[in-house]
Parts: sequence; structure tokens; C-alpha cells
Amino acid sequence: MRLPRIAAIGVVVAAVLFAVPAAAGAAPPDPSAVTAGDTTLDRGQTFTVTQEVFNPNDFAITGARPTLIGLVDVADIVSCDGSVFSCDVFLDSFRSYAGDLAPGASHTVTWTLRIKDDAAPGTVALRHQLDGENFQFPSAAGPTLTINGPQEADLGVSINATPRQVRTSRIEYTVTVGNAGPAAATGVRLVATLARGLVFAGSDDCVRVGTTRTVNCDLATLASGANATVTFAARTQLLAIGQLVTTVQRQQSTPADPNAANDRASKTCSALTGLLVRC
Repeated sequence: MRLPRIAAIGVVVAAVLFAVPAAAGAAPPDPSAVTAGDTTLDRGQTFTVTQEVFNPNDFAITGARPTLIGLVDVADIVSCDGSVFSCDVFLDSFRSYAGDLAPGASHTVTWTLRIKDDAAPGTVALRHQLDGENFQFPSAAGPTLTINGPQEADLGVSINATPRQVRTSRIEYTVTVGNAGPAAATGVRLVATLARGLVFAGSDDCVRVGTTRTVNCDLATLASGANATVTFAARTQLLAIGQLVTTVQRQQSTPADPNAANDRASKTCSALTGLLVRC
């Protein structure tokens, strides 16, 4: 017996519908996934790594350990929020603890790490892993961290002198400091030592230390590629005769100065008498 046409069409449609496979469910999360707050880092810098672990097995992972691999030589642990026990270092890994992880359960640990002051510049491949007492997943590749070289500011100083005869001989000193970088310099202090036979005679930029022949000149900041000038004056004592050597030295600045060779300069003047000076 032949089926009515409409009924036949319904049978065909039903067959097609039943032949189409059900849509696949979303893939489960990775056993371990990490994100880094920063990936370009300076020595001494603190940064965070968030690690989420997931148990896709049909059995519990006992003593689950979210683990970071490959950072031991370049970083120290500051804290590991979310770890049920104190995190620690094991061989080349940082380990935290999630307790027993049930099937389908997840756990998050937020690591706070600090790049070591002597960390070697370059790139570090961060790897991560979930393991436990009864099961271990393979390690996975995480972000690549770039560690910058040490911040430095190469300062160089020079000094010039101009004698002025006003009653007694007065010498005006001009000190120039330049920053070859690459970083900006802060807290710069230049220390001048007056020659014997000279007495400090004032400055708008520098300050005499007590009654000594030492003069401090301070600069708050000096940008990379910039120069700054400070001046001070000295007068010759009446019986000053011979060479008058005044020196200036970079005493301090931040960050480190990599080249000490250009941190010191001197200027020699000659006194025929305390009233006649040539520079």
C-alpha cells in the first residue's frame, strides 16, 4: 500500500532529523592555565601570575599541586593566595597546594613573584602544571617573560674656572654634568673639593659643608641625554702661591652609574700671588 504523499514527506524529514548528530558540548578547561599580569619586567619588579587548575578525570586528584616551572633562577615567591598550605620551592618549580581536587572541580592560585636583583637579562619560558599524589598532567607552555637589563644612568662631569679680580682674586667655577643614559638619574650629588689656598665665596646652586673646603651641589633629576650646570665661587687667600687644583666628583645618583671613569674632573689655576691668578 502506498503512503500518502504528505505522510511520506514526514517520514523522510524525521529520518533526516534523527540522522543529524547532536551538537558536541564545550571542551573542558585545560588542567592548568595561567595568565601573567606583566611579561616585560625589570629587576626588583613584583608581578602576578594567576593559575587556574581543573580536574577533568572521573576520580579525585589527591594532594593537587598547581605548579610553576622555570622561574626559580630569576624570581622569588612573595605570596601565593589560594594555596591551602604554604607554597614552596621544589627543584626548578614553585609549588602551591589545592588539597584534594574532585572530578570536574577547579581551583585558582594567584602568585605574587619578584624578579631577583641579579636576574640575568633575557627571556624566560614560563611552564605550568597540575600534579598530585596519584596523578600528574604534562607541563604546558605559558607566557614568555622578558627580563630587562639593569637600569643605568651614565653621568659625566666637567669643570671650568674663570678668575675675576675684585679686590682679592675670585675664581668662578662652572660644573657641567651630563647624563648619557639610558635611564634618567635622580638624587644626583656632585662634591667639589676646593684647592688649598681657596675659600668658598658663595653659590646659588651649591652649599659649603661647615667650614671645610668641601662644596655639595645637588640635582633632583637629570633626564637621559640632558645636561645641567651649577656654579660656585672661591677666593684666594692672600698668601696663596702656586697651583690651585679644584676637583669635582659625582658622589651619588640613582640608578647605578656604569662608568666611573668620567665621574671625576679637575681644574688647575696658578696663583702668582693671592691677587694674581690665572686659569
